[in-house]
Amino acid sequence: MLSDRIKPAWRQTTAVFIRVIPMLCSILLVVSLCHQLFRDNYERWFSGNYLLDPLVGALAGSISFGIPVTSYIAGGELLAAGVSLLAVTAFIMTWTTVGLVMIPLEAGSLGVRFAVVRNVLNFFFALLVAMATVFTLGLWP
Repeated sequence: MLSDRIKPAWRQTTAVFIRVIPMLCSILLVVSLCHQLFRDNYERWFSGNYLLDPLVGALAGSISFGIPVTSYIAGGELLAAGVSLLAVTAFIMTWTTVGLVMIPLEAGSLGVRFAVVRNVLNFFFALLVAMATVFTLGLWP
């Protein structure tokens, strides 16, 4: 019967959720603190250097971590402040795909190796996508 399979699955899912809640709450706290700490400093970190700015953008996005909707707003503010599209694209890509503060949760759920490899690959691919975006739009210096 279907309900005989649903009850154990429900119990198991609830147990995993209860086990993950403390870690998730602490990670959300760290994300909020990091975002507030770095929010007012983004414009000062970018120098206009096409080699250094994407790295700075990718590192800032990796540390900040957020949802795509807020990354577009932050990216728009950075563009309005004169930050290059290359740096902003790297920032947005890593903001949404790399989560340094989420590694403990991800490692606990999916394994340390998976979490580290996924984040490292996403970091480097974010830089490649940023370069490809700027090159495709004909804005490469």
